[in-house]
Amino acid sequence: MGRGKIEIKRIENSTNRQVTYSKRRGGIMKKAKEITVLCDAQVSLVIFSSTGKMSEYCSPSTELVKILDRYHKNAGVQKLWDAKHEHLSNELERIKKENDSMQIKLRHLKGEDINSLHPKELIPIEEALENGLACVRSKQMQCLKTLKKNERSLEEDNRRLSYILHQQQLAMDVNVREMDHGYHQREREYHPQMPFAFRVQPIQPNLHQNNK
Repeated sequence: MGRGKIEIKRIENSTNRQVTYSKRRGGIMKKAKEITVLCDAQVSLVIFSSTGKMSEYCSPSTELVKILDRYHKNAGVQKLWDAKHEHLSNELERIKKENDSMQIKLRHLKGEDINSLHPKELIPIEEALENGLACVRSKQMQCLKTLKKNERSLEEDNRRLSYILHQQQLAMDVNVREMDHGYHQREREYHPQMPFAFRVQPIQPNLHQNNK
């Protein structure tokens, strides 16, 4: 009994869809390799999954770029990289025009090349300069306030450190005086006594008188 036909439509179940994709991808890759070997054909196959993952196969005897070249020549369509280069060229041209326009505006802001401008064209330039000047002055005032604040803070720190240094100096002077006073007092208390000289009187009578 043969298998029934499978209806070709999107598989709603994500798990089943991924399993089917893996199986079908493997099958089509196998067929591409077989036709390359069996028929000496040049085959290039590129597959992107729904998640954006790419799978590719190219015959060993050629390259994907060469396959695309042959396709473009036979189909008569513009090369993909030529279109990309054209897009890049257009983008570079657009950036160049924007840069030229910015250079002209910069010269006008500097007061250069304004003789050919219409009076109405000078109004936005004047407004831009006034706004810029206001911003610069505001920034200058902000910087000045910050400098004055830092200066006051440094002065307060200097006064505080000077006071602390003065107090430490006074304390050191008091300690030195107390040490000096204590030293002299101990010197007076423990000063050694000078020894007294005693004259020994002879106990025996005068021998000279006895001899008389």
